[in-house]
Amino acid sequence: MSADAATLDWGVRLLYLQCAGLVALTAYLIVLDLTSDDIFVAIAVSLTVMSALAALAVFAVARALGRRSVRARGPAIVVQLFLLATGGFLLQIGPRWAGAGLLALAALTASLILLPPSSRALGVD
Repeated sequence: MSADAATLDWGVRLLYLQCAGLVALTAYLIVLDLTSDDIFVAIAVSLTVMSALAALAVFAVARALGRRSVRARGPAIVVQLFLLATGGFLLQIGPRWAGAGLLALAALTASLILLPPSSRALGVD
């Protein structure tokens, strides 16, 4: 592994961490769906499906970026923008520790993906 690839590899690892978080969220939502007596089952199931699709999308982006596909860089940054928005929202209304953690994770991941060594590893430079 070259020094140029190290920053990109760490960015990919953090994307896989985000994917694992989405898988855990999906599992939690499945448990809630199965144990709830709520009348809004369709809404709950659709949220669970959206979470599962997001996990698959982040996994696909991380895998493509890990294979040095320059075309995966844009979607990886879009994922980080969504994470920044979620972290900002949680800072305002939710648990502040979760919001701060998401903001830090997204900023670190985006920075690692956009650093010049990562660009060289992708062949952009």
